Amino acid sequence: MVRNSSWITPSWLILLLDLGCSVIAINLAFLLRLNFDASAIVLFPLEKIALLTGAVTLALSLLLHTYRGIVRFTSLADIGRIAALNIISCGIYLAVSYSHLLDREQALFPMSVILINFFISSFLLLSYRLLVKWIFKYYNNFRAVNRTRAAIYYTGHSSLMLRKAISDDPHSDIRITAFLADTNAHAGKSLEGLPIYASRKGELYKLVKQAKATLLLIPEDHLDRTHLNELVEECIALNIRVQKIIPVSQWTEGNTNSGIQLKDINIEDLLERSVINIKNVQLSKELKGKSILVTGAAGSIGSEIVRQVIKYEPSVVILCDKAESPLHELELELAETISGVPVIPFIGNVCDRIRMQQLFEIYAPVIVYHAAAYKHVPMMEKNPSIAVMNNVLGTKIVAELAVEYGAEKFVMVSTDKAVNPTNVMGASKRIAEIFSQSFNNHLNEKYQKIGPVYGTPPTRFITTRFGNVLGSNGSVIPRFKQQLEKGGPLTVTHPDITRYFMTIPEACQLVLEAGSMGQGGEIFVFDMGKPMKIAELARKMIRMSGKEPGKDIQIVFTGLRPGEKLYEELLNNAENTLPTYHEKIMIAKVRASDFTEVNEQVNQLIESARKHYLTPTVARMKQLVPEFISKNSTYEELDKGKMII
Repeated sequence: MVRNSSWITPSWLILLLDLGCSVIAINLAFLLRLNFDASAIVLFPLEKIALLTGAVTLALSLLLHTYRGIVRFTSLADIGRIAALNIISCGIYLAVSYSHLLDREQALFPMSVILINFFISSFLLLSYRLLVKWIFKYYNNFRAVNRTRAAIYYTGHSSLMLRKAISDDPHSDIRITAFLADTNAHAGKSLEGLPIYASRKGELYKLVKQAKATLLLIPEDHLDRTHLNELVEECIALNIRVQKIIPVSQWTEGNTNSGIQLKDINIEDLLERSVINIKNVQLSKELKGKSILVTGAAGSIGSEIVRQVIKYEPSVVILCDKAESPLHELELELAETISGVPVIPFIGNVCDRIRMQQLFEIYAPVIVYHAAAYKHVPMMEKNPSIAVMNNVLGTKIVAELAVEYGAEKFVMVSTDKAVNPTNVMGASKRIAEIFSQSFNNHLNEKYQKIGPVYGTPPTRFITTRFGNVLGSNGSVIPRFKQQLEKGGPLTVTHPDITRYFMTIPEACQLVLEAGSMGQGGEIFVFDMGKPMKIAELARKMIRMSGKEPGKDIQIVFTGLRPGEKLYEELLNNAENTLPTYHEKIMIAKVRASDFTEVNEQVNQLIESARKHYLTPTVARMKQLVPEFISKNSTYEELDKGKMII
């Protein structure tokens, strides 16, 4: 039995042991009551009494199923059934004794014998069960010498269930040695025989020193993000790996296929911020029952905008993208949500005016979210004409069609790389911003001249600007994860490079909020929190995977890529911000541009890009955006005045 913990004692053997214990108990009860006086004992028919006791125990065992429990997992329910068996037995013995059914001359079961039998029988039936349970526990602990010693954070019900599930799992390679309390009041106490430590730095050292824990398990339904960050930082410093477990409710619902599922704390768990609350009550009114167009709908930002827009029950959502497979996947995903909102996948390139015109003619979108763009800095630095065609021409075409077909709003998704751009991609987005803003101002001036009586309110152009988002296609965190899976090294361009990070849902919620509050011509910038060094991010991810940076996994610095900044900005030197009613959204005050001049320069830029003239195209971009100073790029020569168009 001990050699194989999966072996279960047969029920018939448990039943025989219980019958033997009951017979032994009744005989001991008589011996104790009669002080082992042989002359007194022979006055009682012990054979008949033993047979009756065995029969009663057999009948009650079959009725109460006391023999069916797995001995090594004896629980309070099993103890309760054994207690019930003994109490009912006492009642039966008492009834037989006073009724003189089996012996008319004397009472077979004196009251004192019944009471002594109750205690002896209960002791025997429970003691061998608890002894077996203790043997298995001792054996499992002996086998668990080489298992990972772990502590469980939190001392509530879910943590107790987790501890029991791990201890009862014969295939688990984890041994629970302590609990970590979320309050100091529990520190120094014990729970189920295991010590409780407080989640303080000094106590965490004790956790390592005394409990020798190298792993901390955190139930996923008990995560406080601020405390989690502090806890992970302290655990990393002490070489304690941190993992979380799915909520206990999912165990009972049978959503897990095989045992306990642990997963590492992701860097996203630490970088995520609190949930954004949409504060603009007009947003629902603005979107409900209207036709919505999302360009770049198959991308990271575009697809999340679609998911969030659908919640506001528009009349139809048009998903425009030229990437067939991702668009197909998004359509299938949305079909499974059964939202009731019609979703139209529309394969088209925003640079194709005829195809885009067809879209506007058929679906007449009222609100346009323009997320289609090329975003990878090194790629666009090598292909500047393509950056202009997609990011500038695509924006120009969709913007002009939005006005032509009477769309109410055009919300453009921009980037912090458009601020003081050092690369082609950022400059192309800044040009798109300039065009949209100047176009908005031009339309407003035209509308004011015509007058509200005869004219139609112009399309309002709104720009939203933010930095990197967690988990987007091609971003640094998914790349680090891939490199970690391969055993490293992790590649970082520069030791001092920093970036802002925001989750995709958070960014898209702010896009919707800003788009709703915008009256036209604004550039909204988002509170991106504190920037983080990419090298430190890499070290943190390595430690969180249980490895040591520089020892188990190397970090290799590859040098800044063409056009790459050491740090990103949300405003340039000539800009400042105005607050809005939402603390995470600000309005950037930027210099105004004349639309006629901008439109002419943009047309010249597009014409150069159409011919795929690389250097002349970049030179024209620098004319449109004087603050565009190339860094680590072949186009740095243009900033020295060595080429004049």
